[in-house]
Amino acid sequence: MFKMVSSPHTHGSNLTAKFMLWVMVAMLPALVVQCYYFGVGVLVQVIIAVSFAVVIELTVAKLRQKPTAFYLADLSGILTALILAMSIPPYSPYWIVMIGVIVALLLAKHIYGGLGQNLFNPAMVAYALLLISFPVQMTSWSVPSQLLSEPPTMNDAFHLVFTGVTSDGFSLRQLVDSVDGITQATPLDSAKLAMKAQGFIAPELAQNISDKLGFNGWFQINLAFLIGGIFLIAKRIIHWQIPVAMLTVFVLCSYTDNTVKQLAFADSSSALWETWQHLFSGAMMFGAFFIATDPVSASITPRGKLIFGGLIGLLVYLIRYYGNYPDAVAFSVLLANICVPLIDHYTQPRLYGTRK
Repeated sequence: MFKMVSSPHTHGSNLTAKFMLWVMVAMLPALVVQCYYFGVGVLVQVIIAVSFAVVIELTVAKLRQKPTAFYLADLSGILTALILAMSIPPYSPYWIVMIGVIVALLLAKHIYGGLGQNLFNPAMVAYALLLISFPVQMTSWSVPSQLLSEPPTMNDAFHLVFTGVTSDGFSLRQLVDSVDGITQATPLDSAKLAMKAQGFIAPELAQNISDKLGFNGWFQINLAFLIGGIFLIAKRIIHWQIPVAMLTVFVLCSYTDNTVKQLAFADSSSALWETWQHLFSGAMMFGAFFIATDPVSASITPRGKLIFGGLIGLLVYLIRYYGNYPDAVAFSVLLANICVPLIDHYTQPRLYGTRK
């Protein structure tokens, strides 16, 4: 006698864990480049975040009286922790990433019922809360390791994260002050200050920001995220609509704005350069391919994905150029998440055989 079960009777091989694992694999090139430019502190943050995420997932499983493998097998908690760890400065205090993991997994994920029920991107909820609550720690990016006379070792990185000083007793500020150059949070921060001071970025200042504040490093990090994102699209792990719409809308708005502001210089190449810098600075590629494409909190209809991605690109442009934050991916994604139910409602595909 056959066992009576409800449909579906045929199961596909595309498991959640498989998708999450491919996303983590696609992030590895960017992780390597981040470690090259910012030191092994990135790995320390990843170790802390992933370890603490496993502890939280196990604790939640016990509290809800579920099998421990139920929350660990899908790898969603580990991926959230990895995204958060790669978003914060590499030598931030250990409690920064721990608070972030707690907020991401408990307040932004499990409080809604777990994976598939959350309204907002968990990693971006945690990042936004950390940035607002601890702005100093969240903007204390170190200079590229190549500029330091003695880059921190793995032992020094652990000491910096857990005690605030290296094994030799040097703080991060002392290491940075030993570099003969200009230090800022990021190249985007310097561009933001210039925009507020004079309303535009002169070509010579733009080149100065590029040379002294490490735009080349951020360019290579974003390029690594771009390569990983293209890999995910080729593997059909994510859809192309969201990243393409986000980047296209941002480029159109940014180039138009830069061109208008720099007409006084009669130099359209400067407007193109600044757009290029914004496109490959901060978390633009990271946000376009790995954050905005979150399958739970993003739009699910084909047209909705285009609108959702375009909305994020527009918000990133508005906040970067006219807001108080140099990078705006986290806030833009969260604001767009609020609009997802409305977007999906009005972009539902028409059923076959029905009239408009």
